[in-house]
Amino acid sequence: MTTAIRTISFTPDFLAQLERLSLASRRTFRGRVKGERRSPRKGQSVEFSDYRPYGIGDDLRYVDWNIFGRLDRLHVKLFVDEEDLCLHLLVDASRSMEFGKPTKLEYAARLAAALGFVGLVNHERVGLGILRDRVTEGWSPVRGRNQFPHLADFLSQVEADGATNLNNGLGNYARRAREPGLAVVISDLLDPAGFEAGLRALLERRFEVHVIHLLSAEELNPTLTGDLRLQDAETGEVREISIDGDALRGYRERCAATASACTRSSSAWRRSATGARSATDA
Repeated sequence: MTTAIRTISFTPDFLAQLERLSLASRRTFRGRVKGERRSPRKGQSVEFSDYRPYGIGDDLRYVDWNIFGRLDRLHVKLFVDEEDLCLHLLVDASRSMEFGKPTKLEYAARLAAALGFVGLVNHERVGLGILRDRVTEGWSPVRGRNQFPHLADFLSQVEADGATNLNNGLGNYARRAREPGLAVVISDLLDPAGFEAGLRALLERRFEVHVIHLLSAEELNPTLTGDLRLQDAETGEVREISIDGDALRGYRERCAATASACTRSSSAWRRSATGARSATDA
């Protein structure tokens, strides 16, 4: 039987460190409201940026008539635009995430909470999707630092349960999201059907996709040897296997193939081990 993970809490010193961070996106996202993020895109805010020659169709309200009087040429003013970024945290909570000490789900939830805090204190909108065989739970995008306790409490109640279908879950989230943004997928990627189609569905909906491939220390560097009977954590299927040098090489090749697939199908990819000391342990 699965149980909810422990309460998520961070020390004041760690939260102070997170407050000095900000989210960096490679693309410009146009949201529903005016944001506080500086965008490389020129817009119509009150902060002047530069001039450019007037072109047919430009708004005459932004013509600088002082320059016209001096140079006898039309130039329009450019202003720094503001970007409304939405951070989408997509956390795998299938039963395989219950493995490890701490469990992969515990680590994923703390990591998602830390990233969510960074977004909220920078006035970004933060949303959450819990992945199993589909998006089984969610947290609609909100804004404001005062939302962090609610986010942390929500994540602390998530249980590792059910089967995995990342393609279906990610594709479903991509279709349901009202606007794209920065999507961070935190998963062990242990899905026999793969995950590339789900990542592509996010990219096709103009998300910037970052994948954190989360494995336990034992999964990264297996120490099992000999003839074993292993049970699938999600399906209950039992297999008898012999673990020798060839089997371990094949396993490492599969891990390398997963990394290559992530690189092809996402904007950025990183592998992390739950047993390693990290900032989220604060």
